[in-house]
Amino acid sequence: MAQEVDWNPPFRLKAGMETEYQELKDKNFQDFYTGGIIRYAERWGQMMEQEIETGASVTDIADRTSHAADTDGITGFMYGQAVNLLCHYWEHGEELRQWHNQKYHYSGEGVVNPAILTPPAKEDTSPDMAPEEPGPAMSQ
Repeated sequence: MAQEVDWNPPFRLKAGMETEYQELKDKNFQDFYTGGIIRYAERWGQMMEQEIETGASVTDIADRTSHAADTDGITGFMYGQAVNLLCHYWEHGEELRQWHNQKYHYSGEGVVNPAILTPPAKEDTSPDMAPEEPGPAMSQ
């Protein structure tokens, strides 16, 4: 049986995750950078829950609320870590994971890290990304 937690979680945690989430916060919240990730994730989760309570779906609100929750100017890495945190602990985490991964055309397991960019393979280069042919100034 999970240990009782004597605080109000910032968003609805998955069943049995209360102690683990509190331990994560206790360990990381004092670090400015990691604390910023946690604060952002909590604001974002709260904003989404408020709208879910009125009938919205995660897919409908995730993008807009992700920007509204960013009051500190997070980085792409921080955003990715907040998505990971919410996907792991939040009761709507699986819906968020599917929405997030779909943005990057990925349907597999895990969470796409948006801070890692992979250039397309040469055969995947679309015509508008192909190198330009040398013009008159370049051929001289």
